[in-house]
Amino acid sequence: MIRGLHHNAYRCRDSEQTRRFYEGFLGLPLAGTLEITETKTGRAAEVLHTFYRLDDGSYLAFFEVPEKGFDFKAQHDFDLHIALEVAPETLEPMRQKGIAAGIETRGISDHGFIHSIYFRDPNGYVIELTAKMAGHASEMDPMKNGAREKLQRWTAARQRG
Repeated sequence: MIRGLHHNAYRCRDSEQTRRFYEGFLGLPLAGTLEITETKTGRAAEVLHTFYRLDDGSYLAFFEVPEKGFDFKAQHDFDLHIALEVAPETLEPMRQKGIAAGIETRGISDHGFIHSIYFRDPNGYVIELTAKMAGHASEMDPMKNGAREKLQRWTAARQRG
């Protein structure tokens, strides 16, 4: 049985730039670093794998792989974003911090059950800081929110063309 998320891993352009954003700006401590010089199949590699710890014990991780190309681009929120939970009183100070640091900053957005702000990290990823609102538990309860029925309606409409 799945117990929880250990880490999500993403590519990064530069491990130090990434550290400055995730540790320096967001406050996630650098918890581990793996230098990978050989793959499990014996192929030579030059990879740095870094891990940043969240308060719940999970990690955001990054791979810097200089010899392997990757299409770094400014991701659209609908394509890829990383949402991290914070306390509601954290949103406004972090929004101000992002603006002051010259980091692309959007929000605070009211999504009904969460409030969110958005930043762009040095790799082009959208980082969302989100705070749960009073109705969050009910909005995320599939017995109350009709999640499966909405998915079935969506799928049926897509199949009809």
